Amino acid sequence: EVRAWSVRRGSKAPEAAGEIHSDMQRGFIMAETIAYADLKEHGSVAGVKAAGKYKMNGREYLVQDGDIFHFKFNVAAGGKAAKK
Repeated sequence: EVRAWSVRRGSKAPEAAGEIHSDMQRGFIMAETIAYADLKEHGSVAGVKAAGKYKMNGREYLVQDGDIFHFKFNVAAGGKAAKK
C-alpha cells in the first residue's frame, strides 16, 4: 500500500512526519529517504540500496519533491514514567 501527503516546500523531515501524525513529529528519530527518480531507475528498494542511493537523514533534512520516506520515531507509552 502506498499513500501520499502534501508537504510545504522548505519543510524539514520532522514537519513532514507531522503531516502524517503529530506523534511522528514529536518522537522523530530519523527519515530513511529514497528519491522517486532513483526508485524508478533501479526498480526496487533493494536496487536503490545496492546502488548506494538509500539515505538516512536527521532533523535538519529539507524535504525534496519526490522523496519517499520511511520515518522512524518513538513516543513513550503513556508519556510519563511509571510509578513504583
